[in-house]
Amino acid sequence: MQSDDLIFPDKDDLADIDEPEIPEVLPMMAVRDVVIFNYMIIPLFVGRPASVNAIQESLSADKLLMLVTQKDSTIDEPGPDDMYKVGMVCMIMRTLKLPDGRLKVLVQALHKAHVREVVREVPHFEARIELFSDEETVEVSVELEAMMRTVREQTEKILSLKGVISSELMVILNEIDEPGRLADLIVSNLRLKTSEAQQVLETIDPVDRLKKVADFLHKEHEVSTMQAKIQSDAKEEMGKTQREYFLREQLHALKKELGDIDDKTEEIEELRQNIEKARMPADVKKESLKQLKRLDMMHPDSSEATIVRTYLDWMLDVPWRKATKDRIDLKIALQVLDEDHHGLEKIKERILEYLAVRKLNKTTKGPILCFVGPPGVGKTSLGKSVARAMGRKFHRLSLGGMRDEAEIRGHRRTYIGAMPGRIIQGLKTVGVNNPVFMMDEIDKVGSDYRGDPSSALLEVLDPEQNFEFSDHYLNQPFDLSKVMFITTANMTDTIPDPLLDRMEVIRLSGYTLEEKVVIARRYLLPRQIHENGIEEKYIKLTDETLSLIISHYTKEAGLRNLEREIGKVCRKVARRVAEGGKGPYSITGRTINKYLGPAFFSPEDEIDTIDQPGLATGLAWTEVGGEILYIEVSLLKGKGGLTLTGQLGDVMKESAQAAMTICRSRLKKMGMDENYFDDIDVHVHVPAGAIPKDGPSAGVTIVSALCSALTGKKVRKDVAMTGEITLRGRVLPIGGLKEKALAALRANIKMVLIPAQNMKDLVEIPKDLRDQITFVPVKNVDQLLNKAF
Repeated sequence: MQSDDLIFPDKDDLADIDEPEIPEVLPMMAVRDVVIFNYMIIPLFVGRPASVNAIQESLSADKLLMLVTQKDSTIDEPGPDDMYKVGMVCMIMRTLKLPDGRLKVLVQALHKAHVREVVREVPHFEARIELFSDEETVEVSVELEAMMRTVREQTEKILSLKGVISSELMVILNEIDEPGRLADLIVSNLRLKTSEAQQVLETIDPVDRLKKVADFLHKEHEVSTMQAKIQSDAKEEMGKTQREYFLREQLHALKKELGDIDDKTEEIEELRQNIEKARMPADVKKESLKQLKRLDMMHPDSSEATIVRTYLDWMLDVPWRKATKDRIDLKIALQVLDEDHHGLEKIKERILEYLAVRKLNKTTKGPILCFVGPPGVGKTSLGKSVARAMGRKFHRLSLGGMRDEAEIRGHRRTYIGAMPGRIIQGLKTVGVNNPVFMMDEIDKVGSDYRGDPSSALLEVLDPEQNFEFSDHYLNQPFDLSKVMFITTANMTDTIPDPLLDRMEVIRLSGYTLEEKVVIARRYLLPRQIHENGIEEKYIKLTDETLSLIISHYTKEAGLRNLEREIGKVCRKVARRVAEGGKGPYSITGRTINKYLGPAFFSPEDEIDTIDQPGLATGLAWTEVGGEILYIEVSLLKGKGGLTLTGQLGDVMKESAQAAMTICRSRLKKMGMDENYFDDIDVHVHVPAGAIPKDGPSAGVTIVSALCSALTGKKVRKDVAMTGEITLRGRVLPIGGLKEKALAALRANIKMVLIPAQNMKDLVEIPKDLRDQITFVPVKNVDQLLNKAF
């Protein structure tokens, strides 16, 4: 049973009410959340079966009913111990049956009574009661009159603070002279707690009851005053904000009526549903819902709302848990790698090893591979093949020239136009959290006042740290351990050591002539035929012609210039076909000049120029691959000076000075006077003077050329050499042996003199390359000169 609003009798009703004779046993019903006092008229909604039966029993008799208050309003089926013992005998004045089966009953309180015992519980309660008689004070003393006035004034103040004061109620309060009735009427309007109101009801003496009411009024007045003060202060602070808010809402309503904007509530609900479906980690979901709550409280046209909305869009677009399933079939993976790339056995073997480990251990972390090699050897395309072999998505990020750390970690949301870093952007683009992520040109990352991107990459490329990568924009950890990172570089010298330490370096040195012919036949020529819109039947290129293009029109470790030259041939054929030519057009060694013009390089002529004293062929390593390095020495009359030309670096100049000292110490062995250098000057020149040159590996070549000039003996034209020298004549090891060997092969050199300590590096050189070139180890200058002349 629940109560509705209270109804208070007016002054006339409070005068004298004829009470019917009240029997000793009455039907009893429990009420919730309300304590009924004398002379109250109150509507009740009755729904519990026991209460409905009590109402029916009362209506069939004298319409009298005992009403008591439940101690705990949450109990649906209260027992005798769940009800207070003091209540009111009421008369049912009117009943109405509602459509939902409940009864609406209007009752009037007649007399306070005490429940002595419950005589029946089923189908409704019946109780034996004992009536109380209030002994009202006949004489109103000065003290009592003062208390009654105080109570009236306190009641008026409290109702005024709450904004519910009624003139009719105040009239009634001023005309009541009995303290008991005054106390009952005031308590009925104060809405005290049920337990406090019950205390007042159970107090029999009217004066004591009025004193309790005075205490409650004093406490309520303090609370109401403080509440009014808090509301007033808050109203002053929020006045301006509220006015702006109301104006924005009015503008929003106008735009909505005009059809200019969508419903904000609909947008918020859609975002909430998307957050629930996004399968975010718990902390990320909590932060997203927090930002959504902020957005809901903002005006949609404010700049802050735009920032929050963009942030939530990013949080929803980032693939927190979405991933592709790896293809773990090693045979299929090898087949895909072989289809896309010829050779590169070491790299293919490393990829298959990773897949094998992944097959046995699903939780293994992805490797950080670094492909190092000259341009055009297929580093980037190899990354695409790795992704295709594993069944993963591929994303490429170029790091060349990057100088801002925020490109990696993102901008903080406090900045205008802030965005996540390129890592998170790439993951959003591919839509999964385990792609093959290729970072090109990691050796060309810069740094300035905006930060050092290479330092930010330390976290990204460390499997022990990147499982909690924190982007400044998202400000939430993201797991990058499932990403397979592959980086590329032309050289490792410019990569910071801490960053290089985190990567597994795999070197791609370049291709031999035979490998280039196979690659051109299988990949480059079909691609250029397709891109130039012709069919294979219109063009015929033999392997001999391809070899001629490689050796005479290109001079590179990679394949870019080769593909460019093949594309030039295809374009000229395409023009003939477009002009009505029938074809096929056969390109041979005799006709190649018509398509590509005169040859750019002639290895045979270059070797022939070496066939004279004072000249030697060296091998050098550059970031674009191995190169042939010619050293020229001339002896002139002078005073023992040494002239170095050809834009030589400091290291190469020191090698020339060391070679000069070695030759001075060997004058007797060469049958020359010890003072020979006092009357001559030595000029050492390295052709291609516009190109800077440096490095220690040219030391043996300078010694050979200098000794050749002094003795008049020719250095073998089919011999190239590389190695560093010491003043004692020892030959020290060098790096980049494979690249230098490929450069020698391109120049038709059949013998290469290398430091003896580099013989262990020959295992890294393919067998077909070792079969075409003879590698001769030398430990000192004596062995070097014996083999060179």
